[in-house]
Amino acid sequence: MPIILPIKGLAPTIPDSCFVAPNATIVGDVVMGEDCSVWFNAVIRGDVNSIRIGNKVNIQDGACVHCTYEKTKTIIGNNVSIGHHALVHGCTVEDNVLIGMGAIVMDNAYIGANTIIAAGAVILENTICESGSIYAGVPAKKVKDISQELIHNEINRIANNYSMYSSWFK
Repeated sequence: MPIILPIKGLAPTIPDSCFVAPNATIVGDVVMGEDCSVWFNAVIRGDVNSIRIGNKVNIQDGACVHCTYEKTKTIIGNNVSIGHHALVHGCTVEDNVLIGMGAIVMDNAYIGANTIIAAGAVILENTICESGSIYAGVPAKKVKDISQELIHNEINRIANNYSMYSSWFK
């Protein structure tokens, strides 16, 4: 059974259409949209501030979504993939974003729509990542504009695959 706990009277809201792995943890002020998946050992901690997650978001194995007490909330749009062991902390992530494996997105960062954050990239606090771009490195910098082909073949493909994978567990 996943660990799903209320904190200070606020319990996570998880629609029936979502898949939550048996060892995932979701606590506190977390509201998830439809058709999301939270994978093995992933943690979503809405204990110190709110976390809002759109539709068709996948939070992959070992990823952590958190925020900062009385400072930063975490807002994640629709059709977002958060890769294995990524850390998404107190930031805003718009629609159609891929955050690669092991990437870190820090407080008050803003990730525009149709953007890829490369595996292992570190998006520093207060960084604004423009829509339609690829960011890579430590600290992350824009490396190029993203093509419609990459949006379709990477961002949408991965989100669609995770919807399919979650159906195997329901």
